[in-house]
Amino acid sequence: MISVQMTRVPRSAVVAYRDDGLLARGMGLLVVGQLPPLFPAVVGAFVTGVLLVMGVASVDDVAVFAPAATLLLAGAGSSHRHDGRLDWLVPPILRLTEYGFVASIGFARSVPPLLIMAVLGAMAFHHYDIVYRVRQHVYPPHWLAPAGLGWDGRMLVIAAGGLFGVVTPDFWILAVYLWGLFLWESLTSWLAAPRRAEVAGAMEPG
Repeated sequence: MISVQMTRVPRSAVVAYRDDGLLARGMGLLVVGQLPPLFPAVVGAFVTGVLLVMGVASVDDVAVFAPAATLLLAGAGSSHRHDGRLDWLVPPILRLTEYGFVASIGFARSVPPLLIMAVLGAMAFHHYDIVYRVRQHVYPPHWLAPAGLGWDGRMLVIAAGGLFGVVTPDFWILAVYLWGLFLWESLTSWLAAPRRAEVAGAMEPG
């Protein structure tokens, strides 16, 4: 029996779009929501972009982790309410940086373009699904982001593939795993979700 847990819409739905993994969430807990999220996300994305332009994606040592480690600065803002005027920019910044990192590693290590697109497509499908769910008040389960590794986990996994010289197998595993997880969870959740009118009634205060 499939069930979908209905969650009351938070004051700022931007947090739901972040797709943080366990590491990013843990960093956010350390600052207990006191750090505004936009500044660390912008700084992390900027430094990550500079590192990628400098060719870090093609190195064969631990420096390949530098872009992912730098973007982890954004994790410190994960526990904030994201209710600032420009905080809505944080999820697009994370998406753009993550996609750019994945593509840079893939092309720098001669991964087949279709395989790169498969990994990027799985992530894009998941992120679009989250956006649509929030609009319908059908929130994904709390376990989904950690199971999908989060933007932080996915970047670290791909960086590890670069360090150990197994980028193409790494991409194959991620493509199969992420598509399988996100498609299965999305399909079962939407099939079990109540109609919109029922959801609206469930969200009204008792």
